[in-house]
Order: sequence, then structure tokens, then C-alpha cells
Amino acid sequence: MNLVCGVDEAGRGPLAGPVYAAAVILDPAAPIAGLADSKTLSASRRQELAGQIRRQALAWAIASATVDEIDAINILQASLLAMCRAVEQLSIAPGEVLVDGNQCPAVSCPVRAIVRGDSKIAAISAASILAKTARDAEMLRLHQLYPAYGLDRHKGYPTAAHLAALELHGVSAIHRRSYAPIRRLLRD
Repeated sequence: MNLVCGVDEAGRGPLAGPVYAAAVILDPAAPIAGLADSKTLSASRRQELAGQIRRQALAWAIASATVDEIDAINILQASLLAMCRAVEQLSIAPGEVLVDGNQCPAVSCPVRAIVRGDSKIAAISAASILAKTARDAEMLRLHQLYPAYGLDRHKGYPTAAHLAALELHGVSAIHRRSYAPIRRLLRD
């Protein structure tokens, strides 16, 4: 049986925190109803589906790339690195990897990029849900360490509140120094 693995990332746009990726091989005999692009689902629905994916998938893995890696190799390369790490951690080797977007990570099996794959392919939707819920959980953990930035609300995205907190409190260790708004603050 040719097992297909879906891969997606979460957290390319935020100014803070790691980028996450997930790889999921769904069980064709146990379809999961309601899979969709994680951005279209409520937080509570994502959590429900994430639990179901973890229980029912043939294999799944979640990986990340750090803020230092993002700053060193750029966000695209860091996203691809996190994707590679997730695929490598799978307990079952996939026959093919389908990735959301237009870039493919360098993995050891056939790989195809599918633009808007998170809304078209169930395994990619599942990966998007696992990546997003894992990243959100990490941002809530980081909020405990850096409460002044409001990470529990915006998850590191460049909202007006986050930018105002950066102006007031400065740049923290979890902020991506290669991103323009952070670079500007460090220059001023």
C-alpha cells in the first residue's frame, strides 16, 4: 500500500516564536470527518480534531525550527527544515509526501507541493491542524515566560497590540530578529 503523508507548517508570519510543521499519514479505513484548513476552524474545533488525528492516524509527527534557525537561514528554509524533521520522525515511512504550498522539503521519498493543499487534501488538513495546535500551545507556554507581549492573544503575529508591546518593552529572546519590524526596533 502506498501511504501518503500530508505535511503543513504553522507560524511563518509571526514576529515571535518557532515555526512548527506536522506530518500525518491518515488511516484510509478510519476517515476523520470535518478536516479542513486549520485557519478556517475555531480553536476548540481544532483541538477536538487534533485529538482525533492523534488517536486515529496511522502515524503523525510534529517538529519545529527555532527562532535562531529562522534568523540564520530565513523563514522559508526554516519551515522546510521543520517539515523534514516531522517527516523523519514518522514511525512509518510514507510512499509519497504531499506538502501544502509551492515549495518541497528535501525528504527521502517522492514529494509534491500542492497550492492550497490544506483545503484540498485530508492528510494535509490534518497536518495543518496538528502544526497549528502545537504552535498555539507553545505560544501559550511562552506567554507565561513573557507575559508583557500578549502572546496568548495574538500568538506572536504583528498585531497593533504586539507592536505596541514591542515599543514599550523592547525585543525579547523569542523575537525573530530577521523580521523587518524587529530589525527596525533594534536599529532605533
